[in-house]
Amino acid sequence: MLEPELESRPWEEQLALDDEAFRVQLAYLRERSRFYREKLGGHDDVGLAEIARLPLTEKDELRATRTPEKPIGAHLCAAPSEIVRIYSTSGTTGTPSYVPLTADDLENWVAGSARSYAASGVAAGQRIVSTYNAGPFVAGAALAAFDRIGLCHIPVGTGNTERLVRAVELLRPEAVVLTPSYAAHLVEWAAERDVDLRGSSVERVLVAGEPGGGEPAFRARLEEGWGARVTEAMGVGDIGVSLWGECEEQDGMHLGARGLVHAELIEPDTGAALALEDGATGELVLTHLRHRAAPLLRFRTRDHVRVRTSPCACGRTGPRIRCIGRTDDMLIVRGVNVFPSAVRDVVSAFGPEVSGHVLVRPQAPGVKQEPPLPVVVELARDTTGDPLLAQAVRERIRDVLVVQTRVELVPWGTLRRSEYKSTLVER
Repeated sequence: MLEPELESRPWEEQLALDDEAFRVQLAYLRERSRFYREKLGGHDDVGLAEIARLPLTEKDELRATRTPEKPIGAHLCAAPSEIVRIYSTSGTTGTPSYVPLTADDLENWVAGSARSYAASGVAAGQRIVSTYNAGPFVAGAALAAFDRIGLCHIPVGTGNTERLVRAVELLRPEAVVLTPSYAAHLVEWAAERDVDLRGSSVERVLVAGEPGGGEPAFRARLEEGWGARVTEAMGVGDIGVSLWGECEEQDGMHLGARGLVHAELIEPDTGAALALEDGATGELVLTHLRHRAAPLLRFRTRDHVRVRTSPCACGRTGPRIRCIGRTDDMLIVRGVNVFPSAVRDVVSAFGPEVSGHVLVRPQAPGVKQEPPLPVVVELARDTTGDPLLAQAVRERIRDVLVVQTRVELVPWGTLRRSEYKSTLVER
């Protein structure tokens, strides 16, 4: 552990400390934030035990308060002289948001990210290659975590796979950090060129930026292709980078930002609070505890997660999560919630007959769809489309996800690869 005393603190003790911090944060919001003064109304004397009484914060609410004169929005709390950095989100779900940070905010982001990435097993003195062109975006702050851990950081960026592989061959890093999609793309790229990825120096593949690294079949394919252990990390642009990180037990991501962020679970449709108990699933909601520039209260992340609360052999305490998918990617087929990433994981189990690349093609606008749901499945190289394979995939999806699909097999190379994030849904 990077900070053993903090990371192994009994969870009840952590919650008591977090409650004190939350009450201070709430008072700060009332004093400094026009957005939250109006939103909170008469809610007084609320601690973490009663946090579900407070309203949720939607991303669209924040966007609606932005003007050319106030591009950050009405939730800004800090004076211009207090702000040391302004990042933007990637804007993959709409117009980019500007995220300001004070010096303390930035320090907290780096500290939490360092704990999250150190959980994977990387250690001071080792080398890590990063592939994110993250400078202008909030993910850029996570790169400073590698310095904090004591790693030798080798930034390569996206867009030049040959340069990345050359760096791995010559500089012999113990770890690489990239998106799950790019990690999968590199396995294919290496196989096509007889590059021995499994024989490289890489012992750990750290994936982040999109769901997928925790899907059992998809993860197994990455570990087989790299000959390395795969762990994942997850952040939320408006809240913080690399908030969660997975340890070597590979049983869910620990909250690296403990003491800085409070996590809740809600029912996505109603917003009703759900208990953070073992096996629970729902939408992740996050609240800043010690933030100053533009703190957020009960922010809806739209990440659908599964919770683990059993003790972890690594000694870290508190609930762990596994991201199942984005609630804004979710489809509902005859009352059944379907996440495209879950479809990919089911299909990946049919390797080596399939490449693992899939595309879900909803036929109607909106979330609700009528069966059968069209799913495009790409075959492996030199594999021909067998109707029995399509039938087997269709039946497995029905058995595992309880949804009827129409499976179309397409030749290898048909679906687009990505050096960043994959597209799993095409309307």
